[in-house]
Amino acid sequence: MEAGHHSDVCSRFIYQRRFRRQEEEIIVRKSFRGMILLSCLALVWMTAACGGQSDGQEAGDNKQVEIFSWWTGAGEEAGLNALIKLFEEKNSNIQVKNAAVAGGAGTNAKATLATRMQGDDPPDTFQVHGGSELNDSWVAAGKMEPLNDLYKEQGWMDKFPKELIDMVSKDGKIYSVPVNIHRGNVLWYNAKIFDENGIEPPASFDDFFKAAEKLKKKGITPLALGDKEPWGATHLLETVLLGKLGPEDYGKLWTGKLSFEDPKVKEALKTYKKMLTYTNKDHAARNWQDAAQMVAKGEAAMHVMGDWAKGYFTTDLKLKPGKDFGWTATPGTEGSFMVITDTFGLPKGAKNPKATQEWLRVLGSAEGQDVFNPLKGSIPARVDADVNKYDEYGKETIEQFRDAKLTPSLAHGSAAPEGFVTEADQAVNTFVTQGNVDRLAQTLKEKLEQAIQ
Repeated sequence: MEAGHHSDVCSRFIYQRRFRRQEEEIIVRKSFRGMILLSCLALVWMTAACGGQSDGQEAGDNKQVEIFSWWTGAGEEAGLNALIKLFEEKNSNIQVKNAAVAGGAGTNAKATLATRMQGDDPPDTFQVHGGSELNDSWVAAGKMEPLNDLYKEQGWMDKFPKELIDMVSKDGKIYSVPVNIHRGNVLWYNAKIFDENGIEPPASFDDFFKAAEKLKKKGITPLALGDKEPWGATHLLETVLLGKLGPEDYGKLWTGKLSFEDPKVKEALKTYKKMLTYTNKDHAARNWQDAAQMVAKGEAAMHVMGDWAKGYFTTDLKLKPGKDFGWTATPGTEGSFMVITDTFGLPKGAKNPKATQEWLRVLGSAEGQDVFNPLKGSIPARVDADVNKYDEYGKETIEQFRDAKLTPSLAHGSAAPEGFVTEADQAVNTFVTQGNVDRLAQTLKEKLEQAIQ
């Protein structure tokens, strides 16, 4: 029954009884009428406050948090589940909705997220790569809440590297919390194949091509590639660009200070083209896990991928680092660290902002990062994490991260605007089949100019 109807009933009730009372009851009657009217008004106020909800649960009461990501496979799902379990232990009154969408590097999730954000239906929090993917899209569009107060409250300003905080900041405001650090420029190899063929981990491109030629003559696929999802080929290309150009010139590419049509960039593209001749012929039908599995099974010798591959090797395939598989920096990139960081923030219009902040507190804690990263294959974003919780690869990478020259990833959204990343993926995948260096250089130059002008 609506509140207005309550008021009418109350008034008729009082009116009908007016002449039935004795005169001495008038005062009592008026008092009674006043109490009824106050009750009716209270009903109106309660209905308005509840927004017409009949189940007694107020909208946005922060008893639920929707976590949107693309962590559905390999070690990433195990890491997310461990993080959610820790969160639920600390927040038993908050229900977690795991809204993960399958697709490597967020291919499908980002499209779904864009639809929701544009439709003013944001998840409570979502996975986003630090750098351009965060700042030039969602922050620039005014879709994110700043988190400076949360950082101050939690004492995080000296717990994350300054360079990392800068990656999740714009105009002095911090917009997300990093949960990890991935290294993109890693070459993984099958230890048994290398041992049996007397091959050392290649430090240079000359080393790589000598090893690849030797393996090819033995009937072994030298380099596994999975570019069913377009970013796979772009990921390989960016490591070649870093290896041939060095971190300084590599960084200049994304600001337009170094043209893609520069002779040394074209030389890097030729090196990339040569590397592709040593890959599996069915690469277009495989994703990155399929390619990594080729190395695990001994069907291929090497695979260039970020260190989420380590999480896949150890968590899913139960391989032992240093025994079943080895790793090294991709050719020419020793001393460089291609940073990929997964972060979560608070979108404007989130239904459960208080619950989301509780999620971010756990995400940014040392305990949360040490639960998540050993399974994911990444290292903690915090500088004070417990290194004893990490395996041989993790310990080595934590040490290298402190001293290496940090560079952003194109394929994973940190180096350039998201629109250019999509264009680059398309251009690179066309190049993989056609091999036209001049056309790729021209296309990347034109598309970047359009994106950053």
